[in-house]
Amino acid sequence: MLLTVINPNTTESMTASIGKAAAAVAAPGTTIRAVTPAMGPASIESHYDEALAVPGLLAEIAAGERAGSAGYVIACFGDPGLEAARELAHGPVVGIAEAAMRTASYLGRGFSVVTTLGRTAGRAHDLAEHYGAARFCRGIHACEIPVLELETDPAARERITEECRRAIAQDGSDAVVLGCAGMADLCAHIAGAIGVPVVDGVAAATKAVESLVSLGLRTGDRGEFARPPAKTYTGILADFQIH
Repeated sequence: MLLTVINPNTTESMTASIGKAAAAVAAPGTTIRAVTPAMGPASIESHYDEALAVPGLLAEIAAGERAGSAGYVIACFGDPGLEAARELAHGPVVGIAEAAMRTASYLGRGFSVVTTLGRTAGRAHDLAEHYGAARFCRGIHACEIPVLELETDPAARERITEECRRAIAQDGSDAVVLGCAGMADLCAHIAGAIGVPVVDGVAAATKAVESLVSLGLRTGDRGEFARPPAKTYTGILADFQIH
């Protein structure tokens, strides 16, 4: 089984870390293809970033289709372009926020999300509502570390760990959801330090896609998620024309 894991930003080192996190939980016989778009922002920390990340992400969905990918993970906690990707892909597409929130809801009465910047909390709230997870989500907390500094700030791991500890104490939650794909490699450390389940969306989404493929399931293609109608796209979007 070939699964494509897409890091919607253009930072190659983060793609490598995300790929390792996915490969660590993949079943024998599953090959993880971690990819970085050729265009887009270096990190995704705003609605503007999310919007401009989508064309590059969709180009990687198209490339994955040509490569024979059985399914896809969108490895950004904003789940950018998820619905559009489901229109294009033959196999299932799962975003890491959706997978992480659904997984955490199995683990107790409620979970807390710990993310990067406070400005992204509104998007996380919206996604919890959209996925029907709002009644489980007891709080969203920011450690105020920019995405790219997750890799470069030597204090980042302990700052995030302490924010997770505070979130659990403040919210009375049973689990923590890590609100950034760039935190994937911190999951085991944080869980060991704070003593509650910690959910990394990259791992959760990888297992979700594997399960769907194994069950022979994919996104329904009637109505809303049918292939987009053929039409002309112009300018820098000319290559995205549907035939």
